[in-house]
Amino acid sequence: MKIAIEGCAHGELERIYETIEGIEREQNIKVDLLLCCGDFQSTRNVADLQTMAVPRKYMDMCTFYKYYSGELVAPILTIFIGGNHEASNYLQELPYGGWVAPNIYYLGYAGVVRVNGIRIAGISGIYKGHDFLRGHHEFPPYTDKTCRSVYHVRQLEVFRLKQLSGKVDIFMSHDWPRGIQEYGNKAQLLRFKPHFAEDIESGQLGSRPLEELLKALQPTYWFAAHLHCKFAALVPHARNHIKRNNPGDASSSSSSSESEDENDDNGGSSAARENVPATPVPVTKFLALDKCLPRRRFLQVLDMPSNESSEGKLSLEYDAEWLSILRTTNHLISVKDNNYYLPGKKAGAIEERCNFTPTDEELEYIRAKFESLSVPENFCRTVPSFDPDEDYNYKQKHIEQANPLLNPQSNEFCSILGIDDPLCLAMLASGKDLPQTASLLDSSADNKADQGNLEQSIEDVPTIVQHVATPPKRKLNMSLPAPVVAVEPDKNVIELPDEVDEELAMPIMEDSKVEETPAIRTSPNIKKLKRRNQSIYQAEEDD
Repeated sequence: MKIAIEGCAHGELERIYETIEGIEREQNIKVDLLLCCGDFQSTRNVADLQTMAVPRKYMDMCTFYKYYSGELVAPILTIFIGGNHEASNYLQELPYGGWVAPNIYYLGYAGVVRVNGIRIAGISGIYKGHDFLRGHHEFPPYTDKTCRSVYHVRQLEVFRLKQLSGKVDIFMSHDWPRGIQEYGNKAQLLRFKPHFAEDIESGQLGSRPLEELLKALQPTYWFAAHLHCKFAALVPHARNHIKRNNPGDASSSSSSSESEDENDDNGGSSAARENVPATPVPVTKFLALDKCLPRRRFLQVLDMPSNESSEGKLSLEYDAEWLSILRTTNHLISVKDNNYYLPGKKAGAIEERCNFTPTDEELEYIRAKFESLSVPENFCRTVPSFDPDEDYNYKQKHIEQANPLLNPQSNEFCSILGIDDPLCLAMLASGKDLPQTASLLDSSADNKADQGNLEQSIEDVPTIVQHVATPPKRKLNMSLPAPVVAVEPDKNVIELPDEVDEELAMPIMEDSKVEETPAIRTSPNIKKLKRRNQSIYQAEEDD
């Protein structure tokens, strides 16, 4: 199977697909799959553009909206992860992944899928230490702080990925693993990017959690972007690396093979080991690519063996092990804006489970819940797309951020698997009402309406409302206002009410269950003046 790898897309989908078509004509090949390593910029309209953490002069609609609206269709299956320049409000609708447009699939905060048997894992965002231990507390409209923290990698996604066992063929990230420069042509990298020298010297180039994942998962390929240059490396791993498969094991560390090394030292003679043929050292082939610009090295095509479909069509499937990990670690989700800690050898009670590699029973449960592991083609549009004729001067307009939306894809996925949507939890924890889960238009593959038909359909078709599966077993700190004590009116005073919003005052009166007096109306906040001053105020009113 021919797979095209793209670095930073920066919204230039049309140019990327044209480049792939040129390669296909030149080399007489057919590319089957496109993987994008972040900065995808899936902006549907001008409101999405306001959630990107970039200077205003770089807020460009680019071409993704054409694929969202149906004006264009992605010619090949496209899978991507998020970076640090994204329409964060849209991607937050799909925390566990989903279709952002027909034939374009987002992996979520972290995700694992299989394409014709090839196992592809990935993690979105970039690493910042001050946000790594926090929960996913952000939701739109964002502040200046949260519009950046929303795309920072969190410990829960790294912890979940460490629970994977077996072979990972491809891993995708936006950031680089820390220390990766030591396994490639470091001198050439510094000639192209001399300002990297200071970060390399201080150990700040790359992500520490990704370094741990590289050692733990040992994927065959690792693709990245972010630093806008092409860099290749070969990372050798320890021999006899055995993935933990016993859920009773308390280890959640990413260290590879301490126990294996001890067994090698203690068991058997050196002569016996010499007769055993040496196993090849597992190696990860790392490749980082540039951003999509002329004369930049932003695209690479590789050939990987795969399971050919009988119909000649790519099959995109969920990974059963990953689904089980999402389910069994659902209770570890946090939406608080403070640090919290995950189970481990040194954290929590001894009997607390900290290894969530699925057992056979847990995998059977997943297979029973999902009739088929094939990813359903259930993309639907939830907002109108960009109109270049109407919004031609969008850079000169002041546009507010859109309110949060719940995506039907996420609602369906969470309901089947029995897990929580972090966006729902974050809104409930902040005392916000959940919006209705709605789709503006049925967006199946057969619907190829143009922009004008799309807008007309949005007006004509009633909104399809689905019931949101409210998160179970979650206790939120929500309390009603204190009751107001009824006060008998005093005939010796006059009432001068404060400037209180009537909309806020009325519910309090209803909750207090006070019997209203027809002649005199009481208010919770009253300034009372003695009748001897009444003549003064009456005189002023007469003037």
